[in-house]
Amino acid sequence: MPQINPEILRWARETAGLSPEEAAQNIGLREARGVRAVDRLAALESGELEPSRPLLVRMSKKYRRPLLTFYLPRPPARGDRGQDFRTLPEEVSPANEALLDALIRDVLARQSLVRSALEDEDEARELTFVGSVTVEAGVDQVVESLRASLGLSLEELRAARGADEAFQLLRTRAEEAGVFVLLLGNLGSHHTDIDLETFRGFTIADAVAPFIVLNDHDSHAAWSFTLLHELTHVWLGQTGVSAGEPDRAVERFCNEVAAEFLLPGGELPVFELPEPFEVEGAAHIIDEFASTRNLSRSMVAYRLHRLGHISSGAWRQLSQHFRDRWLAQQHRRRERGLEAGAGPDYYVVRRHRLGSGLVEVTARLMFAGALTTSKAARVLGVKPKNVGTLLGEYRAVGRAS
Repeated sequence: MPQINPEILRWARETAGLSPEEAAQNIGLREARGVRAVDRLAALESGELEPSRPLLVRMSKKYRRPLLTFYLPRPPARGDRGQDFRTLPEEVSPANEALLDALIRDVLARQSLVRSALEDEDEARELTFVGSVTVEAGVDQVVESLRASLGLSLEELRAARGADEAFQLLRTRAEEAGVFVLLLGNLGSHHTDIDLETFRGFTIADAVAPFIVLNDHDSHAAWSFTLLHELTHVWLGQTGVSAGEPDRAVERFCNEVAAEFLLPGGELPVFELPEPFEVEGAAHIIDEFASTRNLSRSMVAYRLHRLGHISSGAWRQLSQHFRDRWLAQQHRRRERGLEAGAGPDYYVVRRHRLGSGLVEVTARLMFAGALTTSKAARVLGVKPKNVGTLLGEYRAVGRAS
């Protein structure tokens, strides 16, 4: 067996977002001859010990790297995220960055499989809206283009019964236009959750199979805004990842487009906010306004700030208030779920996260023979044995196509 560069072992673990203790447990290392598992891993990563083939296989699976990676002479270059539109805090979590890289690699692989299968079936049609606008076109023109391509009016969004239904309507229209929209916030388990400060949205602005990934840890009311933000990146033809405060010009532009789409500036009244400014009172007023329009409270606060109605400090206070409140609600929901016992059906949740657009096209391409079961499993992020159950009634769609 060729000698393994120990630097590869350390790099693979760190880019998987695992601490030495977590990795030792995940790859099944045990204490041996009085040497702790984590110390055995350290010996492997320093070159004092040589890994066995079975151990490399386990590392390949748990670190989410092809087995051949471990036989490279040196760690490969960092994967291409496209443009990094994020404004990150001074101290960035290496673990979260590693998880984000792993997620982006996974999504890029899924997108590549879908595009290749579409090309094999002569279904690869170029979407004219991808890269069709520039920032110089202005917010109003991009909003108009989005509305026309999605076939979605503000009145339809407002008529939805709640923010979840409004998001589903927007997502469905985006998928019908040819954009795959996924809700993913980890690598398959809550142990690999990626926080919103690291990643809120990711776009692959491909002309044939554009993908948008939204961090599903965000509030449901915020999904519509983030989806429109990422759709603007598609219209601009920009592949990249977004998060943090919109300090970059292009991020402010995408935010302005999303905000104008959902809440035209002319509709925003001059709120009679408490003087001096007080978060709870202002939040209550924004709550009442946002709830009747299926809007994110944070987005309304952002709109108030951008139009000069509140200061940047007040906007940040309100954003943090709404975020804290959302997290508290999520915590209560989880506790109620644990008390109630069984949660929602796994396959229902998985289909929702993947989106009907991706599930339907996978079923159709698999039935046509353009995707094997193992490739379909890769696209869907499940084991091959679970593909049939996950596709469910969508298999009938594939047969009818």
